[in-house]
Amino acid sequence: MRLREEMPALDGATKWLNEEVTKGELLASGKATLFHFWSVSCGLCKEAMPEINEFRDEYEDELNVIAVHMPRSEKDLDMAVIEAMAQGHDILQPIFVDSEHKLTDAFENKYVPAYYVFDTEGKLRHFQAGGSGMEMLRKRVNRVLEKETNSNN
Repeated sequence: MRLREEMPALDGATKWLNEEVTKGELLASGKATLFHFWSVSCGLCKEAMPEINEFRDEYEDELNVIAVHMPRSEKDLDMAVIEAMAQGHDILQPIFVDSEHKLTDAFENKYVPAYYVFDTEGKLRHFQAGGSGMEMLRKRVNRVLEKETNSNN
């Protein structure tokens, strides 16, 4: 995806865990949205999960956080393993299980972990991939939230 592109529809989930959300609901919430792509076989994803959960809790009133499980191999398709890891890593936010890569393809995403930040209008404002760079992600989220807050005053 390119910057300023519109958020794709959240279609094609194999299953939703925790709760199902739609693009319309995210946009109607008046909040920015962070999508994080992860996989049960990804060590960097597991390391980053506490920080993603921190984002979720810290920015609860300003930011929607959506997890997208993107399998990297056949072994990553076991729903019981996905559910156990979600529970074990305190992933309470909605999880789009993307076993057929439908949302992954809509995002043109090739990486885990990967992070996409959309503004309140559903436009992509930041993308990054890899296990490091959480400080950069935090800065970008804050910039989007600050810009949104300032434009609403």
